[in-house]
Amino acid sequence: MSQPSSTAGVTVRTPRPGPIRAVVFDLDGVVVDSSAVMREAFSIAYAEVVGAGPAPFDEYNKHMGRYFPDIMRLMGLPLEMEEPFVRESYRLAHRVPLFPGVRETLEALHERGVRMAIATGKSGPRARSLLDLLGVLSLFDHVIGSDEVPRPKPAPDIVLRALDLLGIPPQQAMMVGDAVTDLTSGRDAGVTTVATTWHGGDVAALLAAAPDLVAHKPEELLTHCPARA
Repeated sequence: MSQPSSTAGVTVRTPRPGPIRAVVFDLDGVVVDSSAVMREAFSIAYAEVVGAGPAPFDEYNKHMGRYFPDIMRLMGLPLEMEEPFVRESYRLAHRVPLFPGVRETLEALHERGVRMAIATGKSGPRARSLLDLLGVLSLFDHVIGSDEVPRPKPAPDIVLRALDLLGIPPQQAMMVGDAVTDLTSGRDAGVTTVATTWHGGDVAALLAAAPDLVAHKPEELLTHCPARA
């Protein structure tokens, strides 16, 4: 059984022994810096479907990592907001950058023979389109959206699906995410969980969820995925 250690005054579990042969990434807030575009798309969708007034994006942001229709249900907002939200997300996709250091980290992991997948709250087609636009789609073995599994995060289905496609057991995989839903999904799938802090969100809530590891920069992931001898 793993032993606890301390990070920023919060108990964090020590990860199980490696080697790590696969990394499953969340997309928004981990690989891509999409917050500004999502805020704009959400505001437009809210104005079209609900009407005038400030769009409650801050509340939406608290549910990040979940599938958009599930967030609408949790917030009591019309499911009809999905169509304009997706439309605007596609229209604005060219303004979504990779986080600094992500491309280099993905390329290094790829060179080391580490298998990689995306497990995202987005739909699969939208996630693949965005990664293709950014020129990194080919670095991932699989990209799985919440519309492609029976139960989206925080259920473990999407991580388990990734592991099944990758052919890697949970003991040799990590789930990297910026939301508690990512950590819950990864933990219930039996993988090592990694909380990221470079998104600038609610880091305290992430640490309180007791991830196995905390990464403050993308390149720190390389420490746990050494090159094969």
